[in-house]
Amino acid sequence: MATKSTSVKVTLKITSFILRMLMNIIFYILVIILIVNVSRTAFEFTYQLYGPRTVDEAPGREIYFQIKKGESTMDIANKLDLQNAIVNKYSFYVKTKLQNETIMPGTYIIDSSMTYDEILAIITDYSASIIQDEPIMEEDSEDGTQSQTDQNQQTESETNP
Repeated sequence: MATKSTSVKVTLKITSFILRMLMNIIFYILVIILIVNVSRTAFEFTYQLYGPRTVDEAPGREIYFQIKKGESTMDIANKLDLQNAIVNKYSFYVKTKLQNETIMPGTYIIDSSMTYDEILAIITDYSASIIQDEPIMEEDSEDGTQSQTDQNQQTESETNP
C-alpha cells in the first residue's frame, strides 16, 4: 500500500509540474501576442501621423468640405472621416494638435489621395476656401485704398440686407 501512495504522489507532482509549465507557456505566448499587437497598432498610428498615408491612390476623388465657425478639431476630424477623406480621425486630430495650426472656416476642395499635411495646408489657408463667409479687405500697397473688387463686394453687401 505504501508503494501505491508514493506512486500516486509522484504522479500528482509530475502532473502539477506539467500543468504549471503549460500555464506559464500559455501566459508568455499571450504576453508576446499582446506586445506584437500593441506594437503594430502604435506603428500604424505613427505612420498615419508622419508617413504619406492616404485613403485612395492618385488621382483620388474630389471632396467639397465645409468647416463652420466654432467647430472643434475633433468635429472636423469626424466629418473628414465620415466623408472618407482621412484614414483615421484620431491620428488626424493628434496631427492637427501637434502642428498647432488654426483651422479656418470656409468651404474647401480636398482630394481623397491627399496626405494629412496636404489637407492641413489647405484647411488652414483661408484664401484656399472656395466660399468665404466674409470678404477680406485688401489694401493696395501704394496708396492704401481698397481694391475695386472689394469695394464692389462691400457695396453689394450693404445694399442687399
